Amino acid sequence: MRSLIAATLVLVSSSAMAQQKTMPHPIIGAPAITDAPGRGEIDTVHTAAMASLFALDTQPMEQISPLIQRQYLSGSESTITKWTVKAGGVFPLHHHANEQITMITKGRCEAYSQGKRYVLTAGMVLVIPPNVPHELICPEDSIDIDFFSPQRQDWMDGVPSVAAAPAKK
Repeated sequence: MRSLIAATLVLVSSSAMAQQKTMPHPIIGAPAITDAPGRGEIDTVHTAAMASLFALDTQPMEQISPLIQRQYLSGSESTITKWTVKAGGVFPLHHHANEQITMITKGRCEAYSQGKRYVLTAGMVLVIPPNVPHELICPEDSIDIDFFSPQRQDWMDGVPSVAAAPAKK
């Protein structure tokens, strides 16, 4: 019985450690965070929640396909993702229940949705409503920042990104 309990504790602690490794690492302390008494407070609003500060570039880099890498963070209601895409990277035709706001910060990508072609260059933003079919092709090295709402629970559960699937011709 003791060995069963010990094995269970090892399994549980290993699982907890594995989950800890994938958790984002917030920035804590100066110079990024300092006390500012009386600022950002409303007397009639009381909450135990605190804001968290993160550096997206320091989050784990996932190799999604040979041409696409991903870094992401999820809050309680949304997910922000940085895609680093090499020329020729493709996000095949798909849809999801999340609203998606896509902003290209470097390079150029072409989005296709509902029979339309959208050419996105640095600084452009495309808003894709929930469940709208779309695909993205990046003909040059690009950085794509995506904001999803609600959060991408599927990714947190380990479901692979659609970008991991080979593109259909």
